Amino acid sequence: MSDAPARFAVEPWCLRETWLDLNALSQSESLFALSNGHIGLRGNLDEGEPHGLPGTYLNSFYELRPLPYAEAGYGYPESGQSVVNVTNGKLIRLLVDDEPFDLRYGELLSHERSLDFRTGLLTRTAHWRSPAGREIRLRSRRLVSFTQRAVVAIDYTVEPLDRRIQLIVQSELVANEALPSQSVDPRTAAVLERPLEALEHEIDDDGAVLVHRTRRSGLQMAAGMDHVIEVPQRAEIDVDTKPDWARTTVVCLVPPGERLRVVKYVAYGWSGQRSLPALRDQVAAALTGARYTTFEGLADEQRRYLAEFWDGADVEVEGDEEIQQAVRFGLFHVLQAAARAEKRAIPAKGLTGPGYDGHTFWDTEGFVLPVLTHILPHATADALRWRYTTLQLARERAAQLDLRGATFPWRTIRGQECSAYWPAGTAGFHVNADIADAFEHYRCVTGDDTLEAEAGVDVLVETARLWVSLGHHDRDGSWHVDGVTGPDEYSALADDNVFTNLMAVRNLLTAVAATERHPEAAQRLGVTADEKAAWRAAANAVHIPYDDSIGVHAQSDLFTRYHEWDFDRYRDKYPLLLHAPYVKLYANQVVKQADLVLAMHRFSDRFTLEQKARNFDYYERRTVRDSSLSACTQAVLAAEVGQLELAHDYTYEAALMDISDLHRNTGDGLHIASLAGAWIALVAGFGGLRDHDGVLAFDPALPENVHRLRFTVRWRARRVRVDVGPAEVTYALDDGADDELTLRHAGAKLRLTTNEPVTRPLLRRAPLLPRPPQPPGREPTRRGAGT
Repeated sequence: MSDAPARFAVEPWCLRETWLDLNALSQSESLFALSNGHIGLRGNLDEGEPHGLPGTYLNSFYELRPLPYAEAGYGYPESGQSVVNVTNGKLIRLLVDDEPFDLRYGELLSHERSLDFRTGLLTRTAHWRSPAGREIRLRSRRLVSFTQRAVVAIDYTVEPLDRRIQLIVQSELVANEALPSQSVDPRTAAVLERPLEALEHEIDDDGAVLVHRTRRSGLQMAAGMDHVIEVPQRAEIDVDTKPDWARTTVVCLVPPGERLRVVKYVAYGWSGQRSLPALRDQVAAALTGARYTTFEGLADEQRRYLAEFWDGADVEVEGDEEIQQAVRFGLFHVLQAAARAEKRAIPAKGLTGPGYDGHTFWDTEGFVLPVLTHILPHATADALRWRYTTLQLARERAAQLDLRGATFPWRTIRGQECSAYWPAGTAGFHVNADIADAFEHYRCVTGDDTLEAEAGVDVLVETARLWVSLGHHDRDGSWHVDGVTGPDEYSALADDNVFTNLMAVRNLLTAVAATERHPEAAQRLGVTADEKAAWRAAANAVHIPYDDSIGVHAQSDLFTRYHEWDFDRYRDKYPLLLHAPYVKLYANQVVKQADLVLAMHRFSDRFTLEQKARNFDYYERRTVRDSSLSACTQAVLAAEVGQLELAHDYTYEAALMDISDLHRNTGDGLHIASLAGAWIALVAGFGGLRDHDGVLAFDPALPENVHRLRFTVRWRARRVRVDVGPAEVTYALDDGADDELTLRHAGAKLRLTTNEPVTRPLLRRAPLLPRPPQPPGREPTRRGAGT
């Protein structure tokens, strides 16, 4: 154990960095990223240097790049899409007398950064002595507004401490920043060389506007800045601009005890259709609105927005301070990824970094939207509307693959398939059922049929058509889906993956029900009685592999007969995708991430408790968790089969994925699905939340060191508050259009009204089997054991 102080303080409502580690800047830049779902700023230092990875992003603003193949094949995507590091408006450089404020020089006497989950502000304080002995105290506050979607605001204050100092502040906009070279890790982003072409630059009072266009995708963006400057004495202000940069310079003499304050407003806009003058005027209007509101006004709006969010989203964990901090950190970043996305994608990294090229995967529908549906349903609706806007592209992709219906992409920004690796990409057809299921989950949880009528029916019908054309009935009548990749990408191109088959069944039956709820839409889409009969027939005859000889479900057909993986040989070589050939991975019993275990969570009613325990025990020994999506699902099933301490360990791993940089790639951006997974582990794991078939159910159980768990879920027009203690659980119906609700507690019906809470005893959950071991070197991260 190191004697060095912890870099991050454990506090319930903020992430506070108590000292600056220049070797871990990339990680802290991701952790301290600010976003509203439209704009994303990495948490770079105000002065821009030193940095790990500069980054400013606009949701769905991308550049095209060729996808090279050693040997091309029919149906391979020809063009990739990569998120663009757009014009950087965070930069504020400082000169103290004639020396640049640079933390690599002089003496940094103290440095602290804090991200407050209740205010949405990133605050920084620094006490620095220059090489010439001049001392200053710097304080900055930064926000990306939830209420004024286009606006970023920075409050930057410098105070001399020992003598009168000439201070020079250079506030900048910089396009086409140089970026570090690409890692060999395939999860990182492609580096785009100067992706932005300058169109216009102009000076406006104390600020400037730059307009650019991507060279290949042809998207236009504008970035503008404006300033409010407060100085104790006379100041000289100069503004200069060129095609790729603009700079406002403030020069003044400041005595000790006085201060220079610069409030910087930055605004962004982009479009693939609107004109240059329209974008420029949008940015100018946003800057004017921000100045009118003032920084304090924007901060007050931010605080009120977050107060409302936390009232319906907070999870309280008594007994584990680290998880308490981490689950709020995670929910805050999930909110930042989705709040103002507004019919645009929610990328796997949010807008915190360029990892995975800024692409959206099934992570969104599989892990993020189930959480948002219960705590921020309008964000789920917006994300699903974005998927609907890409439906025609999905139809075209299905036709290219000689399939009916629609095939949604494995990874994308705009809607076209961007995966250059067929087995782990196109073959992951379950993404289509994940999307369909997200529509149905939203309808069941919210009780709102309008989204289904507006977009869901079309998606459900076209994905149902895909499954019928992809699957087939054998000579005995069983229905199979062959040659697909389930969640476990180390078992590619397998037959009858259980998760995929069950998701397909749900997709087919949901499509039948949706067309019967919306007969006009069904007629418009040409759905016939014979077609619906085919959907039912496939769903009723689905083949679910089961190995009678060992009494467990095979993850996919014959999986349990594959060769056993040599875990000892690869003990220190994780993730395996960087150390082992796929030809070996695909032919052995090694699981990248929860697959059959995920099926048991999503389809809890399709497995008996004994089957869950035996399956969990079997796959726990073979799952290496080379994906950040795995720990939360393993936590849920561990809790359900009575392995509560193991569930606690997995919850810790999911929640601390980025704060502790457990996968050593947080520097490329946060793992948004794992952050959502902390909520899933707590609420679905220890809270026992299930919401199958339109029934809200709970079956809570707590591990030894968690003394109380409180959370809120939205259900229809209501909020249900759940308070789980050591021996009992209390349910309260907080508000809603109706005054009562029937839910299930531990399998029994429970009638809940707004008049008074209802308390029930917790049922003790004894494990059916001993705690299972994990592959050598892949035990879950233990609480209190560090990283």
